[in-house]
Amino acid sequence: MDIKLLKNFLQIARLGNMTKASQSLYITQSALSKQMKELEDEFGRPLFFRSSEGMNLTEEGMLLRKRAEDIVSLFEKTKQEFEELDEITGGDVHVGALESCHMDIFSRELLSFRRNYPGLRCHIISGMTVQVEEMLDRGLLDFIIISGIPNLNKYNHVRYPANDEWGIVVRKDHPLAKKEKITFENLLNQNLIISTQGLSEEMTKWCGQDVDKLKITDTVNLAYNGSVMVREKVCIMLSYKGLINDSELVWIPLHPKLSTPTYLLWRKYQVFTPVVELFLKQLVKSFEPKNSILP
Repeated sequence: MDIKLLKNFLQIARLGNMTKASQSLYITQSALSKQMKELEDEFGRPLFFRSSEGMNLTEEGMLLRKRAEDIVSLFEKTKQEFEELDEITGGDVHVGALESCHMDIFSRELLSFRRNYPGLRCHIISGMTVQVEEMLDRGLLDFIIISGIPNLNKYNHVRYPANDEWGIVVRKDHPLAKKEKITFENLLNQNLIISTQGLSEEMTKWCGQDVDKLKITDTVNLAYNGSVMVREKVCIMLSYKGLINDSELVWIPLHPKLSTPTYLLWRKYQVFTPVVELFLKQLVKSFEPKNSILP
């Protein structure tokens, strides 16, 4: 299968119109239509519903779109890596990362590395552990920074030199805002929003079998969106320290203290471009001496 065919298919899927797609790709509409017919013949299934109003994807077309996006992204990343094999001064690194105030540690390492390799371009994808692990497994990311204990048999890893502490985010006019620490009893009967990962892992660790007594009304994967719901009095949010910068809100730690370790992970037997390998070596060298001071 030609990568170009997949790229052209994706352009039609994005625009929903053969004429607009052909104009944007600088090929004739008849040639593009012929390509899509070849693609449908290859898969033996119709990929589009065609009408006077445009083109919509069939179920088979939606499946191909998802796969094609991954294939094209991986192809472009691989092509880029080959082009950068002899370019030790620069290149691209693709990183998956959690939301954490401790990304400042990574940022300082990136700044330090760029003093010697100013051409390094960093592309960060933010997401929950399961999301960035999936992208790492598919080869779309070079390494990831996640919270929680990873599958240490599956990945190479080094402990990130910081833990994330849990607490709640409430409006300053909320009754709990006056407290210095938040206990399990304080959270009973409160509408709570939390990341789905934190719900399954961290809260169970903190309150054990009583986790079902918490009134989890909402989940979120981005702290900012959760903070908007807090500000609008929908709920209070269980969140890491340092993620919210809002003058109307306040973060209060949990008691007993609950913190989550962070790890830098990369696939076993993964081959990196020279500049990415050098950057990863710097991160590992910087992080490893600090691991002994972590609880």
